[in-house]
Amino acid sequence: MTTSKTAVSSSVGPVVNAYRSEHQRDIVNRLRRIEGQVRALVDMVESGRSCEDVAQQMSAARKAMDKAFYRMMACTVLEAVSGTDAEADVERSTRILEKYA
Repeated sequence: MTTSKTAVSSSVGPVVNAYRSEHQRDIVNRLRRIEGQVRALVDMVESGRSCEDVAQQMSAARKAMDKAFYRMMACTVLEAVSGTDAEADVERSTRILEKYA
């Protein structure tokens, strides 16, 4: 993972690197909140909460994960259009979206 990050960092400008650093903090914070939601879901199931309550919280966790994914993809697209081979990088971002979205 470090190799990929280094390769990306060297191909984009300082503005994108600053955005990327801030963006990574945001993503990590989102994932930590999602982790807490999932732990709470386990507790809910183990304590016998209603299926509807659990389903509602699962939906919230899933939507939070979707938002984190799209924030990560925004960073990918920004790096793509800022890189030295923008056309290929945008195509790569498009394939990632098609595959995982």
